[in-house]
Amino acid sequence: MEVSIRTFFRSPYFAVVGASNDTTKFGHKVFAWYINNNLPATPINPSPKTTSILNTPTVASVKALQNPTETSVSIITPPAITKQVIKDAAEVGVKRVWMQPGAWDEECVKIAKEKGMEAVVYGAENELGHEGACVLVHGHLGLRGRL
Repeated sequence: MEVSIRTFFRSPYFAVVGASNDTTKFGHKVFAWYINNNLPATPINPSPKTTSILNTPTVASVKALQNPTETSVSIITPPAITKQVIKDAAEVGVKRVWMQPGAWDEECVKIAKEKGMEAVVYGAENELGHEGACVLVHGHLGLRGRL
């Protein structure tokens, strides 16, 4: 898993699907983690009411990313939505995804791998615990590779 995390953080850009202005939600906490670690991140939120998060303009979907082929995407959505996010990400050339705990099921992982993603971070029960890998807990493993 650590190899996948390091690969994920090789990208020059990042995006967070499910980013939120609600400070109690993990979508906010994960996006804030990127900002607090000085990583160029784009919040993705389809709501027309959410135009920026932490003073960063939002986009409505991964299809609206400026540099999708150079962007690693963290996903914090229910698995049913994550499946479509992965398909859309693959369509625009995203190669690295991190599905946060609660955002994935086995079908999500299968789709990402079938779409040829080079880094698929999600966590497996025998690696990081049943809850999976979380940027807030395991992100530092990838940051070391960026220094």
